[in-house]
Amino acid sequence: MHGAEQSPRVVTALAGGRAHLFEPGLDEGLAQWLGTRIHVAGTLPASAVDAAIICVSTPVDPVTGRPQLDNLRAAAGHVAERARADTLTVVRSTVPVGASRAIVLPALAARWPSPRLAMAPERTIQGQALRELEELPQVVGGLDAAGGEAAATLFGRLARRVVRVSSLEAAELVKLVNNCHTDLIYGYGNEVALLAERWGLDPLEVIQAANLDYPRPDLNKPGFVGGGCLSKDPYILLSAAEATGYAPALIGAARRLNEALPVRVAERVIALIRQARGSAEGARLAVLGWAYKGWPPTDDMRGAPITPMLPLFRAAGVELRGHDYLVAPDVVADLGARPVSVEAAFAGADAVLVTMNHPEYAKLDLPALLATLRRPAVLYDAWRILDEETVRQAGVTYAAIGYG
Repeated sequence: MHGAEQSPRVVTALAGGRAHLFEPGLDEGLAQWLGTRIHVAGTLPASAVDAAIICVSTPVDPVTGRPQLDNLRAAAGHVAERARADTLTVVRSTVPVGASRAIVLPALAARWPSPRLAMAPERTIQGQALRELEELPQVVGGLDAAGGEAAATLFGRLARRVVRVSSLEAAELVKLVNNCHTDLIYGYGNEVALLAERWGLDPLEVIQAANLDYPRPDLNKPGFVGGGCLSKDPYILLSAAEATGYAPALIGAARRLNEALPVRVAERVIALIRQARGSAEGARLAVLGWAYKGWPPTDDMRGAPITPMLPLFRAAGVELRGHDYLVAPDVVADLGARPVSVEAAFAGADAVLVTMNHPEYAKLDLPALLATLRRPAVLYDAWRILDEETVRQAGVTYAAIGYG
């Protein structure tokens, strides 16, 4: 297997046996197969691969939300230059509906008379990616019967089940509707929390009672929605749909709600600190969790909720301390916080903000840590993973999304 990557930093890390993002099993796999079955370089070897899988990033413009497909275009051109006419090309990246045909196919067809092209969207979750590569059904749509059959055969060697769909476009839409559905259901849980807050109700109580033995789809807990996929894929689908003259209502609304949530939380934390101390200026705030999610654990900062919170904390004059089990201390420091241990995060802090549901935070010796806070103190537990009664018994204000 040959991996081609344009980032020198990533190539250097992989060549040294280190994955540039945390993923259980990756470093072990590199240690076992690097240099024998796995080869990493800046380019593909000439005419050596039977299948080329394109899995480049497809970001969106941070201002307009429009997809930026330069990486896809460059990768397609590279495959056309370095592979063979009979090489199977598979697009795994999340792309607008029609992009495989409009961008990848012309690059291949300019050099080969009958390209073998398929779309097989990557749908794994970070932290379980290697397991899900085998366990999840692999959706495959071909340019034609030959491309679809070749891709189905390839992924049939990896996964337990392959699902054939009728076209490149159907496969592209599968990935987009999967991720947008996730954004929607999280968004509804957040909507419920914001509604419950208006009536002074506990959203978790409402959601748990609504779900108990009720045979309809479960409501999700309130929480942040981020990551490299969910923070951009709704915009990719919105852009593709709008190009056809249709403007989806639910998808855009859910994305706006989920994007606004971190700012609402930061505003609430600052308000609670001011309520407790009279001013947020100089207050010591410990932020536990800097990656975009806690379970499955990751060190990925893309779409992390702390990022839009930081300008508000800086403007309020808050002194930040940061802890994360996987995010490197230098990353935390570069974002303007002092990297510390959990114990140092609590010691003398005026407030604690838990942004994620990493299981290790739920195992903390909470009474001992709470005893080291300055009083009056605030604890904002975004994912409700800490014991509320323990916090209140320690004389600390407890709050969460839509609660407290």
